[in-house]
Amino acid sequence: MGEVRRRQGSGGHQRLCPGQLGDIVFVELPQIGSRYAKGEQFGTIESVKTVSELYMPLGGEILSVNKAMEASPEVVNTQPYESGWMIEIRPIDPSELKGLMNRDAYVSFLKD
Repeated sequence: MGEVRRRQGSGGHQRLCPGQLGDIVFVELPQIGSRYAKGEQFGTIESVKTVSELYMPLGGEILSVNKAMEASPEVVNTQPYESGWMIEIRPIDPSELKGLMNRDAYVSFLKD
């Protein structure tokens, strides 16, 4: 999960994941207004190596999607925290925000 502000947040891939997947060539994102539970698949990301599912970090409604990803999915490789964001969501249960990992916790999780 990226930035959270005023009961909504943006999300995308961590910089580490695209490096593990290889060059991103396609991203399939959900429809605005769709609702997903925590852990539910909301899209896919395709690289030159593989296709991977994208899962919701918390339950919520899709407020917007990064339409620029359709034409330039490779931006995930170079700017996942800036113009490479994928979705903005409104959490269904804001208490789920407490269970999200920051970058350092995520790096530690991947090493374990």
